Amino acid sequence: MRESKGSLVGTGVLGTIGERIGGRRLRRQVTAVATCVLAAGLLAACGSSSSSSTTTAAPSGKVLLVGTFNGHAGGYTTIQSAVNAAKPGDWILVAPGDYHETADSTQPTDPAHGDNGGVMITTDDIHLRGMSRSGVVVDGTKPGYGECSSDPAAQTYGAVGSDGKAVGRNGVVVWKANGVSVDNLTACNFLAGSGDSGNEVWWNGGADSATIGLHGYEGSYLTATSTYYGDENSAAQYGIFSSDSAGPATWNQTYASNFNDSGEYVGACQQVCDITIDHSWLEYSALGYSGTNSGGAIVFENSQLDNNKDGFDTNTQIAGDPPAPQNGACPNGAISPVTHTRSCWVFTHNNVHDNNNPNVPEAGTAGQGPTGTGMTLSGGRNDTVVDNTFTNNGAWGFLMIPYPDSSTPEYDQSCPGTGGVESGTFGCVYDPMNDTLLDNHFSNNGYFKNPSNSDFGELTLNSGQPSNCFKGNVTPDGTSPSNLQQTKPTCGGTTTSTDIGSDLLGQVLCDTGNGPCSSGMVYPQTTKVTMHPVPSGLPSMPNPCEGVPANAWCSGGKPV
Repeated sequence: MRESKGSLVGTGVLGTIGERIGGRRLRRQVTAVATCVLAAGLLAACGSSSSSSTTTAAPSGKVLLVGTFNGHAGGYTTIQSAVNAAKPGDWILVAPGDYHETADSTQPTDPAHGDNGGVMITTDDIHLRGMSRSGVVVDGTKPGYGECSSDPAAQTYGAVGSDGKAVGRNGVVVWKANGVSVDNLTACNFLAGSGDSGNEVWWNGGADSATIGLHGYEGSYLTATSTYYGDENSAAQYGIFSSDSAGPATWNQTYASNFNDSGEYVGACQQVCDITIDHSWLEYSALGYSGTNSGGAIVFENSQLDNNKDGFDTNTQIAGDPPAPQNGACPNGAISPVTHTRSCWVFTHNNVHDNNNPNVPEAGTAGQGPTGTGMTLSGGRNDTVVDNTFTNNGAWGFLMIPYPDSSTPEYDQSCPGTGGVESGTFGCVYDPMNDTLLDNHFSNNGYFKNPSNSDFGELTLNSGQPSNCFKGNVTPDGTSPSNLQQTKPTCGGTTTSTDIGSDLLGQVLCDTGNGPCSSGMVYPQTTKVTMHPVPSGLPSMPNPCEGVPANAWCSGGKPV
């Protein structure tokens, strides 16, 4: 969730997911769907990923080499010096090493909006690639303490602002530069401060601008983490991050842990996010993934979310990262090639398990994610959750709940103008609408055993809205209300009543900290924030020379 504001966490789907609800399995190519959706929102023709062209263009651009690889010294000793020399189309290859980059201390920056990073990329169409995912480390700590040190004395907090407070630091920042790729490296220990900071790898199209300032980006084989926790004011906030940016975009083979907001975040994309996130592993954060007002084409697939407080959370807010609401409808009324409906926001083939961890960094609205929940869809609409596994989440495997926002509307938005309903009790209420939960497998969820804890639950506070739908889900631990799959098998029909449930509302309010916990309500509480090491064996890019013009480190498309 992008801002620490607020309180609790049309007929788009047409009642079916292709022909699935009619009885046949959906058959489709999911991978790289985002690349098939143009930034303008119009669907382009896509062939199978197995098809090949009869001609292959030779790699182009200069190759700038940083460090020494296999005995061959490059022309640059810092990543930033190579970035400064690069022109559109160039490649920057980085040899294994611990790089303490400090562009934020030497170049003019705007810390309040994230124009502030150890590595600052402002040139379109350049490619930054490490030669080893775990060996190339962009390190926010001071030199001399060892790689990604957890020693308090090793931490750096950036320049001091006019208010006398450190502004914090970001790692690799792509600032309003189109078509930039960042691959095969690790970023760690870039900590937060009074500026927009604490982010390890960030495609930033101009934070708080309410406009798209960056088009097209790619990241793969990226690791983002922090080993240090002092307090929430300086804790690292986001691992891999995109804001005020539109696709086509892909993140593939990413890992993130130990963040007080989320391991990955996509938001402020004017509902044309156009991104596929594939093979992510997100753990030990307040939220594994979060996305505020992020809509249009988003495909999140083949990924694992575990040991977070709340595994995955997408939400609507009227303050921060406009425009509201979070809306997964295809841009311009198009039909998704994945769902074959008007829902282009798809969560599929993911493993969501063991998200019961209260001992993670947590701040602001991210800290209000319900502990013990695999996935929370909060105030979103036209989203599709299909063919996933939810296991060992102690409160709920999956929740659809409202987002009541008591914040002051920003960017000239209004509550009714963005699909909300004014409520004296909760402020501007965004109910989940027209969302589909289909053919997911649930097991061993809800074992906290509070009333309403179950495989999945739904809350809506207002009637007269498009109905959500639930069908084909395996639910050995039940649902709340208990008959959701019987009463709501079809999306889109107008609801005639609210769906509060006798226990669910009180339990959600207790678990999120937005209401009292009566006697007998038991949810895990924080004892001590614990930082976890990055697991060994994360895959590195099989061939970091692939697609790179010939150079001293790459011959015949392979490392020398």
